[in-house]
Amino acid sequence: MRIGLAGISHETNTYCQGLTPKDAFYVIRGEKFSETAGQHSDVGGAVDACNALGVEPVGILFASTQPSATIEREAYEAFKEEILLGLAAEMPLEGCVLLLHGAGVVDGIEDLEADLCRGVREVVGDVPVAASFDLHGNVTQAMADELNAVFACHHYPHVDLHERAAEAVGIVHEMARTGRRSRCSVRSVPVLLPTTTTYEGVGETALARLLDLEKQSGIVDLSWFHGFPYTDVAHVGSFVAASYFPEDQAEAEGALDTFTRELWSTREQFRATSLSAEAALAEANSRAEETGGGPVVIHETSDNCGGGTPGDGTHLLRAMLEAGLGGEACFSFLVDPEVAAQAHEAGVGATLRVSLGGKTDDLHGEPLDLEVYVKALHDGRLIMQHMFKGAPLNLGPMARLVVDDMDIVVASRRSQTFDQEPFLSVGIDVMKYKYVALKSSNHFRAGFQQLAKAIVTADTPGLTTHHIEVFPRQKCNRRLWPLDDQATYPEEGASDG
Repeated sequence: MRIGLAGISHETNTYCQGLTPKDAFYVIRGEKFSETAGQHSDVGGAVDACNALGVEPVGILFASTQPSATIEREAYEAFKEEILLGLAAEMPLEGCVLLLHGAGVVDGIEDLEADLCRGVREVVGDVPVAASFDLHGNVTQAMADELNAVFACHHYPHVDLHERAAEAVGIVHEMARTGRRSRCSVRSVPVLLPTTTTYEGVGETALARLLDLEKQSGIVDLSWFHGFPYTDVAHVGSFVAASYFPEDQAEAEGALDTFTRELWSTREQFRATSLSAEAALAEANSRAEETGGGPVVIHETSDNCGGGTPGDGTHLLRAMLEAGLGGEACFSFLVDPEVAAQAHEAGVGATLRVSLGGKTDDLHGEPLDLEVYVKALHDGRLIMQHMFKGAPLNLGPMARLVVDDMDIVVASRRSQTFDQEPFLSVGIDVMKYKYVALKSSNHFRAGFQQLAKAIVTADTPGLTTHHIEVFPRQKCNRRLWPLDDQATYPEEGASDG
């Protein structure tokens, strides 16, 4: 049996400036798919599942990049054409698995996933097609109509991407073997959820309820898409998708109805509390006193590269320096290739004057004029240890700078901080610090939840702030909570199906 593997995965923040070009993407083609075996990624999970089932994985093309601005039309069309021509050349295939995100937006195409899935279905015909997704997708029934099964990762942090891709391979294998075909239904809830972890609180409770409903119904899958609020498209919101065989439609509709209504009824529990940099530091100090020390992790959720921000925001770091935290604190990392290059040129042991951060825009803060000591340097090539475990991450040239005894790590390429590796690469043991600061919304929890004495959220000005009311909505004409107190579910004048 041969199963085609392909995908375009991008979380599009339409509030970012400019467009995302083709050369911003990293691409996996053909035999390179096999090199992802063993990695805790969606591609790696699909390859591993094929190998375990004795299926030949036919890798076509997988293109992805850091969350960023709307994708250039020419870039998308080039990737799409390569996927469709590649699949056509490999036919007949017994099935196809697409590795997608769910929040892709192209210049002129609001729903990347629906457009791509439509094209794939036209090429492969009636063979089973399933797809795995990031849970931050804004997904549509138009997309689901082209698929036999939908599998969003369950967890945030996304530690189960590989498992969900493996499930997609499994159901395609089953359908190809038996000749049966499942189908998908999507419900949209008019809620813009803030970034909500499933490791604790309301997110953990809601996920447990979803999985219980899935088990009770006996359907193929029930997936909760939190949605991606940092985008201006007509279909933005939160979503639940059910995959089921025709004879189980009533059970699927029942599970969809129950979970979406419960999600709506508990919406106030998802409302985020936003702390300024100064308030977050005060809270961190209070938590450190309660727990008898650190590390207390302070994460700057509003400058999260994983949502499209530049990663060079200075609001939190400025507050930390002004608070005189000194050797009690470390920060990893700010994205500033210019300063990283200066440090590498000067070398370890040098003292130099730099203008750190704040180079992308005014929103994320002004540059910091600092005298820094270069403590350590690194090439930025890391192996991820928790989320995406085993996958390579290249942050470009990195430097550990010391300012007033505080350790500050600078990297050259955009990324959020997922685990301890950016700290360890330049000799920082976070367990020796009272305060550990980083830029991420929730993926950092995969590597820090167990070691942190406490976690405090700093919500400074930025493109991934919890203050989603600051983003204009020109494309969506529906009432959305929490932007509109008049929002209802089921929506007035709309079908609940």
